[in-house]
Amino acid sequence: MLRLIFSLSALAAGLVSSSAFATPSVDGAPQAARPAQRGALVLAQEGNIDIYYDARGNRVLVDADTGKVIAIQPPGSRLDRRALRRQMRVQELGRAQPEGDDRYYLDNPEDMARFRRRQLEENGRVIPPPADEYDPNGDNSVDAYPPAPNNDEGYATTYPEAPKSDTIKRQPLNEASIDPEQPGQGEVLQTNPDAQPSLPPNTGGKAAVDPSLSLGVRQDVAALQVLLDRGGASPGVIDGRFGSNVDKALAAYNEINGTNLKSTDAVGIQAALAQSGGDPFANYTITPEDVAGPYVASIPEDYSQKAKLNCMCYTSVTEALAERFHMDETYLKSLNKGVDFNHPGTMIKVANFGKLVSTPVTRIVADKTKKEVYAYDGSGKLVAAYPATIGSADTPSPTGIHAVSRIALDPNYTYNPNINFKQGQNDKILTVPPGPNGPVGSVWIALDKPTYGIHGTPDPSKIGKTESHGCVRLTNWDARELAKLVSPGVTVEFVGGPTIAEVGGTSTDEFTQQ
Repeated sequence: MLRLIFSLSALAAGLVSSSAFATPSVDGAPQAARPAQRGALVLAQEGNIDIYYDARGNRVLVDADTGKVIAIQPPGSRLDRRALRRQMRVQELGRAQPEGDDRYYLDNPEDMARFRRRQLEENGRVIPPPADEYDPNGDNSVDAYPPAPNNDEGYATTYPEAPKSDTIKRQPLNEASIDPEQPGQGEVLQTNPDAQPSLPPNTGGKAAVDPSLSLGVRQDVAALQVLLDRGGASPGVIDGRFGSNVDKALAAYNEINGTNLKSTDAVGIQAALAQSGGDPFANYTITPEDVAGPYVASIPEDYSQKAKLNCMCYTSVTEALAERFHMDETYLKSLNKGVDFNHPGTMIKVANFGKLVSTPVTRIVADKTKKEVYAYDGSGKLVAAYPATIGSADTPSPTGIHAVSRIALDPNYTYNPNINFKQGQNDKILTVPPGPNGPVGSVWIALDKPTYGIHGTPDPSKIGKTESHGCVRLTNWDARELAKLVSPGVTVEFVGGPTIAEVGGTSTDEFTQQ
């Protein structure tokens, strides 16, 4: 009996011992997930890691399940993917890339993102490192990063805020007028603030646009035009716009004054303005004589209607003042918004173009290709230059050397369909009265070749941009200045462009002095 009891006890002890020794053999088998115990470190599975960047640029790996810091990667320890791409390009091309040749490819999103970051860095803007997504060339294993620093809680305490993108608030574009101003439009009159508002004017279905909003108008360009005008190199109308007339005037200005001024040299332009007369603009007070005129309501196109008027006078105070101060009429209005030009005593802002050229001229060159007239003194020095409209392909100006025969200020104009062009149904000789809006403007400098001459124009803004009927057309103020510098016998040489012999025909600009 005792032997049986002893055997059963030994057997039970063996069974307990064998189960205890068999337990470690299942360590390699998968185990069911268990809830995390307090104080234990459970790593995220399948790469479930949140990545942050601290203020020093370190990449902080955080367990997405527990929120604990797993590791911190300093900037220098991360893989340089840009160097890897450069190495891959070297392998593809079979040659080394030039030093400093950091190329960007438009079809590579990473290159474009890197190019944008480089632009921001060059502009002094601090941006966080790019958020890491899946990187096939990187090592995202936990072992690749140094261990996190020890702290009491095991959690990261602060994280940088997400970068705020700079948003641009779009504003509607203001309309700009590029159509020529029509008669009766663009007038700005002072109104009584106590009066009741009136209905908007009838514009024929078109939006009423302030003429000062014209495209391309700049006050610094107008200041340059004033300087050129002071130096004897006329830019035509002072309108605040760059163009071929300004380019030609600047080249002539440098030749006249022995300078090398550039249109982009703002400091040099301001210094030259200070030496030649000060500010490019000045104040002018409208006088009763300015308002009195005489003026006409409008200038008809038909020559028979022109011949019925008493004079080819200005049509408004603004037209008269614009021409007196060598300005475009629309630009004059834009500089003086809300001003009543018809009220004596009103102060306005005008171009301060300085003194006129006074050196006598002994030789004139009319360049048909450049559309420019050059005036030289007795020593051969250039003293003045003017933009010009010189003939056309159908009615070219003369060629060779001619001479001034006579000079007339404020001449009338004789329309002769037997010699000139025929306008409409006008088949009789007509005499158009004198005035700045006449066909030849306010000046006629006749040449020794019949029907040809140098004269003014009723449309100063079109000088150098349109064609003439064979003569040399200048602005009224340039033609009047040149008329005071020349005398009969001064030579006029035509260069460039087509000749009358090549095209045939004669000038259609003919006048009879009153």
